[in-house]
Amino acid sequence: MFDLRFPNRRDFLRVGAVAPMGLSLSSYLQAESAGAVSQNRRAKSVILVYLGGGLSHHDSFDLKPNAVEDIRGKYQPISTNVSGLQIGELLPKMAQTMDKVCLVRSGAHNNDHHETATNWVMSGRFGSAFGDWPAMGAVVAHESGFPGTLPPYVAIPRNPSFTWELGKSAYLGGRYESFKAGDPNEANYRVRDVVRAEPLPEARVQRRQSLLSTVDNLSRSIEGNDQLSAYDQFQRRAAEMVLSGEARDAFAIEKEANELRDKYGRTTFGQSCLLARRLVERGVMFVTVSFGGWDHHAKIWPGLESKLPDFDRGFSSLISDMHERGLLKETMVVMMGEFGRTPKINKDLGRDHWAPAASMLFTGAGVVPGKVIGATDKDGAQVTESPVAPADVACTILSALGIDPHNQLKTPDGRPVEILDQGKQIEALYA
Repeated sequence: MFDLRFPNRRDFLRVGAVAPMGLSLSSYLQAESAGAVSQNRRAKSVILVYLGGGLSHHDSFDLKPNAVEDIRGKYQPISTNVSGLQIGELLPKMAQTMDKVCLVRSGAHNNDHHETATNWVMSGRFGSAFGDWPAMGAVVAHESGFPGTLPPYVAIPRNPSFTWELGKSAYLGGRYESFKAGDPNEANYRVRDVVRAEPLPEARVQRRQSLLSTVDNLSRSIEGNDQLSAYDQFQRRAAEMVLSGEARDAFAIEKEANELRDKYGRTTFGQSCLLARRLVERGVMFVTVSFGGWDHHAKIWPGLESKLPDFDRGFSSLISDMHERGLLKETMVVMMGEFGRTPKINKDLGRDHWAPAASMLFTGAGVVPGKVIGATDKDGAQVTESPVAPADVACTILSALGIDPHNQLKTPDGRPVEILDQGKQIEALYA
């Protein structure tokens, strides 16, 4: 409980606490606007659909039907609505959506460790497995500040994780962490302390606001702590978010028509895609949809037959829905994982980690749809054309949002560090 008699730093940061994972709402609201987002940008928002574990490109978007059996696998290629382009048979809805996306078959790097590779591709900078560099969404939050009632960076249901949580804000600190939205497919889904569990009488609302005001006065009375001295500004934003109709409405997925919710799929992934659309529609700048479970070292066929139809339904619905609403004009959507899978099927009828080749999808914000960038060799083992590195992906996403990838951030000890130390925009997306 928060004790007004004995206030301390932790108590202040717990006021307005929200969401799963125990993060404080105030930590989201302490993002000072650095004025680092250019008005000359392609996108207002980004949705990153992250397939943690590593999607098998051989069995989805880069089939090798002429390879030997233990490389080509069991699935047949099917034609798409793009002339000459084929993808895997478990993706029939995506086959009719490929005219709205750009397929990149040449994602490549050289690290096949889940945690290390995930932090790399989500930040654009190589570091340790524990996340030395802030994820793109955290950088966006830092560079944009907190422009409205809603947080600039949201993760649905939460950040990717294997042994521990990945793709975090690193040295930027908790104030730029993602807002964890939770599972929108849960019955009676509510974002704790943002959408009220029950209607509050006006008197109780006023008491809560009075409590926030009291905390405001206490925090301003404490000298020598910049975080607390500025807390009055942040707690007002916390109150706005907790009590505002805008915030409640953004997460109110139950307002969507049942028919549309069914189209996306009544699964965590399907409803996460739908919630992502609602959030960018209302001004959230960066949304990560985390969909793990692609690490198929054994029994890959049952695994893919469980996962790919869910992806096929949810992602194709997201793209079609956003296209119909005109949201792709100013929203970039990216699908990727940390790496691909080995060309050769192993003794356990699975495919292992493979960093030299992977497939990705891009669309929206000026990306030319219906084309393919890059290629792999006859076995899907090595990129032979237009390699795309993690830094290139990050450079492209940040640039689309009007953020200079060479802007300097500061570590806690004041040391200036470039957002990206290498990488270039993927120009072929726009040509």
